[in-house]
Amino acid sequence: MQEHKLAGTNIQKLLFKLSIPATIGMLTMALYNVVDTIFVGRGVGPMAIGGLAVVFPIQIFIMAIGQMMGMGGASLISRSIGAGDLSKASRAYGNVLLSNIFWGILITTAGLIFTDPILNLFGATAEIMPHARAYMRIIILNAAVSMFQMSSNNILRSEGRAKTAMGSMLIAAITNIILDPIFIFSFDMGIKGAALATVIAQITTSIYIFFFLTSKKSTIQLRLKHLKLDWNLLKEIYAIGISAFFRSVGQSILVIIVNNGLGKYGGSIYIAAFGAVNRLISFAIMPIIGIAQGLQPIVGYNFGAKRYMNTVKSFRYAATYATIFSTFACVLLLSIPHHIMHILSTDPKLVEIGIHIIKTIVIAFPVVGFQINGAMFYQATGQALPAFILTTSRQILFLIPLLLILPNFYQIEGILIAFPLADLFAATLTFFFILREIKQIKQYCQVET
Repeated sequence: MQEHKLAGTNIQKLLFKLSIPATIGMLTMALYNVVDTIFVGRGVGPMAIGGLAVVFPIQIFIMAIGQMMGMGGASLISRSIGAGDLSKASRAYGNVLLSNIFWGILITTAGLIFTDPILNLFGATAEIMPHARAYMRIIILNAAVSMFQMSSNNILRSEGRAKTAMGSMLIAAITNIILDPIFIFSFDMGIKGAALATVIAQITTSIYIFFFLTSKKSTIQLRLKHLKLDWNLLKEIYAIGISAFFRSVGQSILVIIVNNGLGKYGGSIYIAAFGAVNRLISFAIMPIIGIAQGLQPIVGYNFGAKRYMNTVKSFRYAATYATIFSTFACVLLLSIPHHIMHILSTDPKLVEIGIHIIKTIVIAFPVVGFQINGAMFYQATGQALPAFILTTSRQILFLIPLLLILPNFYQIEGILIAFPLADLFAATLTFFFILREIKQIKQYCQVET
């Protein structure tokens, strides 16, 4: 039973049980973004990598809506399961699905009508535009499916189905990795082949998820009667999920700012190099997000069941393991950046610029693990305002202002140094929030006893 899965007293063991599949799944999902970059870079060229970089904010925006619905729904569902209200959990997921359909239709329509204006806004140069346009027109058609995949993976984890969520991401990644070389090289489709491979992979894994969530194996037990708008549930889902949305949208906005700044001070080759490195960093950060996703249902369940000290204990474990990994990733990236960039591209100039970008932006990476899990703690407990502040602090509160100010004085170096500064500021803010929260929980538990 679902309640038994999340009610385990061995918090550390439960965290591993949920985080490891989530981490493997997230790594695999991120891997096919890196593989896309490798195949496109070697099969089409550096300007095609620039095309991927320019379209990336659009993909982030689509994922942001999926994350908003998924995180908000997952928090509500895991707390409902903890409180024993399975009907509410199923109705919450039904409202997540209806929202995905609405937003998917809206984004696809707007994206097809305003393709070129959007790409110009996102920093496409004349050299990059043809590649970006070809990639975007295919990717945007699949917006609703992409959001369904993203939100449903969070829902699966909220009911303790970490292995099922991992399986869905493995299906998507393996499908994409197999189809990429076939479409790009064998069918000579270039960047359109990379987009088509991604779309087919997302459709394949979405079918797998849908059949599971409508089967008797799922705790949620989604049925047609649950596909009915409930404004109270939607309000709660959006209130909790909005922080995840703004975090991802903040990332999208900052990529737009970075692309325009790099285009201004360095040209198309800098946009392409940053695009390659950005996908690499996204890959490195996925295990940290995997740990946070393993943390979410544990905290949500225990909070719903009023086992408050278990929420603190689970956070401490998650923050420790995430910090260990983020430190390891930092050391690795700083040790072998030249080897990594040579895998991503054969263009000497792009490789040289990419190495410099890596060495600058990952300096403060060790604090990222703590910051992400601190924000997840507040999302999981349903505390909308602190979750919003911490989840958006790095991108919106710190990084975007730094990206707008520092390049005026230091040009490209100002763009790059903004990243580690924002990491440090966001982690410091999270530390003070978490410290206060833990003190309050301990005081409350002492009063109760």
